[in-house]
Amino acid sequence: MIIETDRLVLRELTTEDLEELHNILSDPESMQHYPNPFTFEKSKDWIEWNIENYSEYGFGLWAVIFKADNKFIGDCGITMQNINGVMQPEMGYHIDKRYIRKGYATEAAKACMDYAFSVLKFQQLFSYMKYTNMPSQRVSQKNGMKFLTDVFGI
Repeated sequence: MIIETDRLVLRELTTEDLEELHNILSDPESMQHYPNPFTFEKSKDWIEWNIENYSEYGFGLWAVIFKADNKFIGDCGITMQNINGVMQPEMGYHIDKRYIRKGYATEAAKACMDYAFSVLKFQQLFSYMKYTNMPSQRVSQKNGMKFLTDVFGI
């Protein structure tokens, strides 16, 4: 376990999470703000990339587990991203559409923000999303993040 909140546990992703994560990342509705839903191979690569991030940086996107029933409901965490030409810590998340609008993304993202500042000692944390992704914008705003600039080429 990396982080625990009132309702969630965040832990490292493993290859055993592939099927459940792929169900989220391959869903056209869930991935409507991405160029395309993920293929099975892309979902597998996503987990492998995060495992590499754990080794290289000590953090990445983590599995989000709902405590009440130990259900995998998504991923959330911090990755290093090229934002307008500079590598910056970026917080991202994907929550199973059956669990959206219940505050889980906000709760997981807040816990990751706290971790980024208190444990990783980052001075800044970014979150970028497509301009049409209003739900993600609301999560960021609820957690006190402010709009800085448009990011191009993502």
